[in-house]
Amino acid sequence: MDKKQNINKDKKPGVNLTWVYMAVIFILGFLIFNDSFSSSGYNKEVPYTEFQEHIAKHRGTEIKIEKNSSTAYLTINPDQVRTVFKRSVKEVGKNPTVSTRYGSLDKLEGFVESVPGMHITYTEETNYFNYFLSFILPTLLLVGLWFLLFRRMGSGGGSGGIFSVGKSKARLIEKGEGTHVSFKDVAGQEGAKEEVKEIVDFLKNPSKYTELGGKIPKGALLVGPPGTGKTLLAKAVAGEAGVPFFSLSGSDFVEMFVGVGASRVRDLFRQAKEKAPSIVFIDEIDAIGRARSGKSAIGTNDERENTLNQLLTEMDGFGTNSGVIVMAATNRVEILDSALLRPGRFDRQIQLDLPELSERIAIFKVHLAPLKLDESLDVDFLARQTPGFSGADIANVCNEAALIAARRNSPSVNIQHFLDAIDRTIGGLEKKGKVMTAEEKRRIAIHEAGHASVSWLIEYGNPLVKVTIIPRGRALGAAWYLPEERVNSTQEHLLDDICSLVAGRAAEEIVTGQISTGALNDLSRATKEAFSIVAYYGMGKEVHNLCYYNEQDNGFVKPYSEQTAQLIDEEVKRIVNEQYQRAKDIILSHRDQLLQLAEMLVEHEVVFTEDVESIFGKRPWKSRTDELLEEQRKEEEGEDAAKEDKE
Repeated sequence: MDKKQNINKDKKPGVNLTWVYMAVIFILGFLIFNDSFSSSGYNKEVPYTEFQEHIAKHRGTEIKIEKNSSTAYLTINPDQVRTVFKRSVKEVGKNPTVSTRYGSLDKLEGFVESVPGMHITYTEETNYFNYFLSFILPTLLLVGLWFLLFRRMGSGGGSGGIFSVGKSKARLIEKGEGTHVSFKDVAGQEGAKEEVKEIVDFLKNPSKYTELGGKIPKGALLVGPPGTGKTLLAKAVAGEAGVPFFSLSGSDFVEMFVGVGASRVRDLFRQAKEKAPSIVFIDEIDAIGRARSGKSAIGTNDERENTLNQLLTEMDGFGTNSGVIVMAATNRVEILDSALLRPGRFDRQIQLDLPELSERIAIFKVHLAPLKLDESLDVDFLARQTPGFSGADIANVCNEAALIAARRNSPSVNIQHFLDAIDRTIGGLEKKGKVMTAEEKRRIAIHEAGHASVSWLIEYGNPLVKVTIIPRGRALGAAWYLPEERVNSTQEHLLDDICSLVAGRAAEEIVTGQISTGALNDLSRATKEAFSIVAYYGMGKEVHNLCYYNEQDNGFVKPYSEQTAQLIDEEVKRIVNEQYQRAKDIILSHRDQLLQLAEMLVEHEVVFTEDVESIFGKRPWKSRTDELLEEQRKEEEGEDAAKEDKE
């Protein structure tokens, strides 16, 4: 019973249709009343000269003059009805009249007096119907329009109409309701989960920490690239924490009215304090938390800054152990105001990075659970195929694989469906119908064979997965690799990456004697990586041990002189040219094998690792990813053995 009462209490009042029906009935009744009890029947408005003619020919004897409307009415005799109206007496009804607007009352009176037998009556009657249509009805419509407008505008903040504009739009998840998301649904990000679990424990058992003199943190900021699970982790907190959870977005504070954002912040924290212990979660906090500008420039948003100031005041205003913790999420922490990030407001920054190999395996297991999978599916292989993928990307791959399997009427989702889904996610949809000449197809095959050959023959080249010349998206061909997941990279690693990037153009020049525009993306990536080597990592010969990286670089100010800029340009040119010549030397020494691989590509359009291995032989260098997987398997086997011994 209480639950039903709460539901009815939370419902927003709608428009009462009874009042609408009553208004319609009133208007119809007024029209009927006005028509039924009107003092005159049928009326015809005529010019003033025609009105004088009717009087002169004695077609009526009674004249009524309305002074307030400057209108004169002549009641037509029954025997003159057909002459005046061209209608029968039944059609015009009782007491038909003709009317006109007069300019001068004195002249009209003088004319009527000159005609014998005429009677004049004076009235100041008001036409209530015209008055209603001209004044009252537009006023009612305008008031009703404003009422509906303010009602809609205020509906987002509560049931108080316009007075609720400044109310918080936060969604409240009460204790016991939850979001049906728990920490088990958040795979990977174990470090972030541990910190968040500690916050939940703070709220459930505050005395455990305060008795030792500890202070509950006031805020936790979830930081990471898009798709890494910041909002999902917050949902898990809402599901796990047995306390009220207020959830809203940073844009919910932004409004066109001055002072509304600050008012909503005050209302949000007032509600949170009333229900303490509680959690407030603000998603995309950079919408209001952007760093404040010292100058009032064109385009600045004073309302946003006022909202931020109120948020800073509220976060630093409530008591230390009041039991209200603020959580927020952003992927642009570098643009947030420094006052927002200081201890005492957001005491902790919880970093959520792109998942590593072991974390991707755990994420795949979560998203593969609801799918009908082929028994031979290798989860470790799928994780290796998706380096750099976020949790959202992996969820999308699993869903796309299921859709592909259903499209092909497959009884289960197998490894090929996942590979096709990964290819589509990375490169886009296949364009098998794209028309290419035999010469263009061979040039593309040579270009891709160049990438595959050099990356296979250098020590730190990424292990090859497959090469294709089937157009995808904007690319005419592509080579898929398994990038090594390194904690950091040496200069040799970076130079080998550049060498494999420029190998496609080098192969074109050596085999065909010409170069094409197909290397645009390769050259762009190689140039950026060479620039990073010199300007960011301090690995240049002339510009050595210096870093000019600036997180807040706006592109207008360079943190180095023109002379240094010239040195950087020369270093970048030298690095790219040296690696281009190195790629050419490797290709020249393996020209026949490259041509064999290119011909295989022309014939089959797709070449896999086994095909490249049959041409070049096995790589003498062991993959670091394989080493990590072996170590992980050994650890799992050791844990299983330890469990068996205990049992």
